[in-house]
Order: sequence, then C-alpha cells, then structure tokens
Amino acid sequence: MKVFLPLRLAAALIVGVAFMQPATPARAATSDQTTSQTYEQNEIVNAVAGFFGVTTKVAAKAVERVFAERGKPNAYIIGEEGAGAFVGGLRYGKGELTRKNETSVPVYWQGPSIGFDFGGNASKTFVLVYNLGATDDIYRRFPGAEAGGYFIAGIGVNYQQNGDIILAPMRTGVGLRGGVNLGYLHYSPERHWLPL
Repeated sequence: MKVFLPLRLAAALIVGVAFMQPATPARAATSDQTTSQTYEQNEIVNAVAGFFGVTTKVAAKAVERVFAERGKPNAYIIGEEGAGAFVGGLRYGKGELTRKNETSVPVYWQGPSIGFDFGGNASKTFVLVYNLGATDDIYRRFPGAEAGGYFIAGIGVNYQQNGDIILAPMRTGVGLRGGVNLGYLHYSPERHWLPL
C-alpha cells in the first residue's frame, strides 16, 4: 500500500496541473481586455491639458497623484459646473461620459452640501471614473467631502464613492469659495433642478 501512495500523489499533481493550464490564457485575455478598456496616464494627461488649457506638465502633476492612488480609470467625464454656498450649498453641472470604443453619453449632476462653506464658483470639471460596469451605473448619488480634497498646480481634486465606483473630480475655474462641506452629487441622464 505504501508503494502506491507516491504514485497517487504524482497522479493527483499531474491532473491538478493539467486542469490549471487552460486557466492561464483565460486570465491573460481578461487582463488584456481590462487594459484595453482603461486609460493610460499619458492619455489622461493630454486630455486634461487640452480641456483645462494648461501645459501637460501642470496636468501631469494632478493626474500623477490620482493614478498613484487609484490606478487606471475606465471612463471619464468632461463638463462644466456652477456652485454656491452660504452654510448650505448647491452644485449643478453637465458634461459627457466617455469610454473607450463607445459613444459618449450626456450626464448631468446636481446636489446639496452643508458645512462651513461660503461663496460661489464656476468650474471646468474633468472626472476620472473607476470600476464603472454598465454605463448606466454612473446614474446614482455619490457622497463626498470638499475638505477631503487637495490642490495641485491650481487644479482641485477630491474623491466620491458609491459601492465599487469611485469618481475623482478635478476642477479649475473662477470664483471665490472657501471652507469645508459634506454633501453628495446625483448624476443623472437628464437635467434635474431639484438638487435632491
């Protein structure tokens, strides 16, 4: 009986390896497919520079930080927004969601905020989108805090998250607004004036 034990172990190992071999190409294909649907850092740097009208060096500073923290996005939103606050605030925006090999779709956002926050501003907004499954999954509420953001070369960056989907809005614009606030933005396929 002891003679057959090594043979059984060898047979089990061979069978196990045989079953594992086909999985390797499938994993590689999935990785290639994911990579082909995400954006490289240089693609985003060029898009941000062109949209904000800044040099690629300035855009790279903001984009590098987000890529270091979150990796490659699989979509982005380009748009404009306006916001104002006096303790309670409102923000409204509109733009287009872009994904590789897909037609861009319109997206609107609106939402309230509350905190020690005063003033108003108009901004160009470039939002990196992470872990977006179906395109319609963008249409939901994303909580966030302005105090959790940072400024790099005049571009403000913060994060919003709902489930696995993470948004990294980058903003630059005109106006005067200061303080900290908590709130959310509701992204939708059409404009809503009610900010809730």
